[in-house]
Amino acid sequence: MPSYLKLIGVVIVVLGLALRLRPTLVVLAAGLVTGLVAGIPLYLPESAAIPAGAVRAPEGVLNMLGRAFAENRLMTLFIITLPAIGLAERHGLQEQAAALIRRVRAATVGRLQLVYQLFRVLVGALGIRLNGHPAFVRPLIFPMSLGAAAAERGLDSPEALPPDEVEEIKAATSAAENYGNFYGQNLSPVQPGILLVYGVLAGLGYKVGLWRLVLFAIPVTTLSVLLAGAQFALLDRRARRRRGPAAR
Repeated sequence: MPSYLKLIGVVIVVLGLALRLRPTLVVLAAGLVTGLVAGIPLYLPESAAIPAGAVRAPEGVLNMLGRAFAENRLMTLFIITLPAIGLAERHGLQEQAAALIRRVRAATVGRLQLVYQLFRVLVGALGIRLNGHPAFVRPLIFPMSLGAAAAERGLDSPEALPPDEVEEIKAATSAAENYGNFYGQNLSPVQPGILLVYGVLAGLGYKVGLWRLVLFAIPVTTLSVLLAGAQFALLDRRARRRRGPAAR
């Protein structure tokens, strides 16, 4: 079998995401197909004999997936917060967040995103792990952004905003979270991002300290904030154009 067929998993991921299928199912299917094409059995019992010189018993594709899940099960701890967030939303958390931001006259959608991004960079630099999308973006930042947009337009409720503007705001809040979390965690020597880079370099034989990696991450993080600031400023500019010349 040609070795390049083992790259079929990449094709499955690209096609699946292009067709907007569920990412979890796409990645799982890509892993299963790649393993089978590479000649790895679907499942091997734990009683399989360990070959001489091997560290662990041979594994099937399902064995590998199960072991990877067990070793990284801490990644699913955010599920514990979901019942609390759902209960808070049911009792009006999003409505109160939108009402609060409407009372801040200087608040705009773009300014709010930039402030939130700086907040995520700060907590990342302090080594604090936050599940931003389920714990902050959906219950707080997104409704606050809708409230700011409604206040700018002079609307009584965010529900009166056009659907295309709501989707644009939703994308901006997700971008602020992703920018701040991705680059902010590289400013701390105890965060997974910087530890991954350190581990890869060490495995390749490069001797580099964690703090030196953090030092090189500072200008990249600064640039990400500047570029995001320009992006969010353009977002506010488009909002002013939609409101008409009288609001500029």
